[in-house]
Amino acid sequence: MSNLEILKQAYKDFSLGNVEAVIAIWQPDIVWAECTGFPFVHGDGIFVGAQAIVEGVFANIPMYYDGFNIEITEFVDGGDKIVMVGYYKGTWKATGKEFKANAMHAWTFKNGKVSHFFQAADSAEIVNP
Repeated sequence: MSNLEILKQAYKDFSLGNVEAVIAIWQPDIVWAECTGFPFVHGDGIFVGAQAIVEGVFANIPMYYDGFNIEITEFVDGGDKIVMVGYYKGTWKATGKEFKANAMHAWTFKNGKVSHFFQAADSAEIVNP
């Protein structure tokens, strides 16, 4: 299975709430760079390891969003580096505002597993009333 196929399956698993399957494609010491514009991100937005990511990022999704989903428009496949281009959609609970915000994920694979993740997203479109 190619890195792109692995990643596409991980997005499907994430959309189904199968976090364990998503974590299974990560290196144990994965470095996750989350946008600092979200209120649940403190400091530089860097999380290391599955537990830190699940507790600091994934657990906050249902706390802050209703109907959160990722709409993928394209993948740019560079082999060990893959970029997802798309949108975040849902409702920001604090304001009740529905949003569709630009999002980009850059993934780095090492030996068939993700070693680094970088997120760029229009957080202002999401959190501003």
